[in-house]
Amino acid sequence: MSRRNKITFAVMLLIGIAIFGYSMRNVKLSALVKDMQTINWWWLLVAFLCICLYLLFETFITKVLISNRIKGFTFKDALRVPLVEQLFNGITPFSSGGQPGQLFVMMQTGIDAGRASSALLMKFVVYQGMIVINFFLSLIIGFQYVIEKMQFLAWFVLFGFLIHFAVIVGLLLVMFKPQFTKKAAKVVLYPVKWFISADRYANLQGTMAEKIDNLYLESVRIGRQWKLLLKVIVLTFCQLLFYYLIPYFIMLSLGYTNANVVMIVSLHVMIVMIISLFPIPGGSGGAEFSFESLFHSYITSSSKMVLAMLLWRLITYYFGLIAGAVALVIKPDKVNDPDQ
Repeated sequence: MSRRNKITFAVMLLIGIAIFGYSMRNVKLSALVKDMQTINWWWLLVAFLCICLYLLFETFITKVLISNRIKGFTFKDALRVPLVEQLFNGITPFSSGGQPGQLFVMMQTGIDAGRASSALLMKFVVYQGMIVINFFLSLIIGFQYVIEKMQFLAWFVLFGFLIHFAVIVGLLLVMFKPQFTKKAAKVVLYPVKWFISADRYANLQGTMAEKIDNLYLESVRIGRQWKLLLKVIVLTFCQLLFYYLIPYFIMLSLGYTNANVVMIVSLHVMIVMIISLFPIPGGSGGAEFSFESLFHSYITSSSKMVLAMLLWRLITYYFGLIAGAVALVIKPDKVNDPDQ
């Protein structure tokens, strides 16, 4: 990890402590300690197992995609991919560092950059597709609740959906209409011409066209492997399901046994969508605010709300940061990639 990333990692931990401290402003420490003593640790363990299963399913997806073309890719190296992804997603704005982080650790094992990018592309397309489908179902189930309880959050929810939907539409255009996509990309890039030199603008256009061609060729190859694609879709569905269930088991651990699992899962899907709109790494601030806003009708105790929010962030965010930092320093095994 670079010095800059180490500083960002430390800053995000400090921001988390500050947010937790601010959340405690109207809560007595004695009440929080009392609530901690009444936690059902078995349900909390289930919540923690959910994040572990989320990462394990992504590990299986990575291993399936790589082992399909390369022999000798170990489970240990497959596990490093989602862990490092969690780290770089958590310390970069809009989770922009996750993809490069995954590519880096895959290339460390000796996998050709093209093969690694191909696997990441399939994983990304399926993941985004499943997010959009899950979010659409969550809108049907829980959007009315969001409008009734916190109307202004509904705009964030819809905006988040539109962004992810636009990503899917863009990928589909590349996969089925590459020439049209190139023309559309030129139109979108045209204003950039006013701010950079002609040479840089020409290079940017060439790079964009090359990336669209590469994505199209990969999409053709992916389309021929429908059995592999179906397997990845099923694994991704299971992966996301375990992640979305985490708040439900946290609520059970705090004694809220009458919670509607379908509604809780739907609200969590929306929270994840809202977090993606915040440019601060990890959606810090926005994540906690969204969680409190959407779950305050279920968790009526102020101290338990703070505790639930803390447990949720520890499991879904800070655990990934720490595990990713550990995975980054683990020495990778080597594969024999004929393209290298």
